[in-house]
Amino acid sequence: MELFHKAKAVRLQSHHDKYLTAEEDEESVTQDRNGSSKNAKWTVEFVEKTDNVIRLKSCYGKYLTASNQPFLLGMTGRKVLQTLPSRLDSSVEWEPIREGHQVKLRTRYGQFLRGNGGLPPWRNSVTHDIPHRTSTQDWILWDVHVVEILPHIPAVPKPAPPPVPHSDSFASESSSPTTTGSSKSPSFSRQESNDSLISSPPKLGDGRLIYYQITDEFGEIEEETGGLCITFKGNSVEDLKKRLEEETGLEEITVCTRSSLNGKLYPLRLQLPPNNANMNVIILPSSSKEARDFAKPSMPL
Repeated sequence: MELFHKAKAVRLQSHHDKYLTAEEDEESVTQDRNGSSKNAKWTVEFVEKTDNVIRLKSCYGKYLTASNQPFLLGMTGRKVLQTLPSRLDSSVEWEPIREGHQVKLRTRYGQFLRGNGGLPPWRNSVTHDIPHRTSTQDWILWDVHVVEILPHIPAVPKPAPPPVPHSDSFASESSSPTTTGSSKSPSFSRQESNDSLISSPPKLGDGRLIYYQITDEFGEIEEETGGLCITFKGNSVEDLKKRLEEETGLEEITVCTRSSLNGKLYPLRLQLPPNNANMNVIILPSSSKEARDFAKPSMPL
């Protein structure tokens, strides 16, 4: 799918508004509402000689794996784990299938990545299965949020073709070998395939890039949020705030920018700068001291 072609890393949000998360035991995979955590970030790798089969690698360097282990005895769903097999096989390969604005991730054996809901032990679990009940059909649908895009690498210009020698003899021209556009070497075809994975930077009409970081309650930048980015259309600070709340799962955030003169944080007000200029912003959760200070009414002079 073209969406993954542009992505270096993604977050996957389930039907239950939770994010596919690699647990700290470096083996389990669950769902969690904290989309800003590094554990919810998955690096995208394309399987060689394919353009629509991917692998997803967790922050621990392990692959999202469709295992053969049953999640519960007597049930059809099987566990999804983080593993690092000595040889990469089909258990770590997923085929994205578009379903409207969402995707389904299918294993090479026809089952689908499923974020489960309901009561424990199903709640927040992740399995792979073929849903048979209507009530669980949407559990295999995922929203894809691109966290990092592939860098744009300028294409190497092709060398100019050698000049065609002039000849008075039609025979000599017809005897010279000709090159057609359809005869490509395997190496050139492979290069074209690799080029398709590289995305160009967004056009101005697509909006601006908003790079954002999140502080903790003490005002310190969380290291794992250093590479987060969204594309945003419009100039309204309120609309940007709502979009960032959807992306991060946080509520009542304060969106700030850092002064280039004194390094202090200042909350953004009504409008963003014009001309779709890219921006760097800092997100203050409602629990942080700075956010509470900004919320206090100013004293009259």
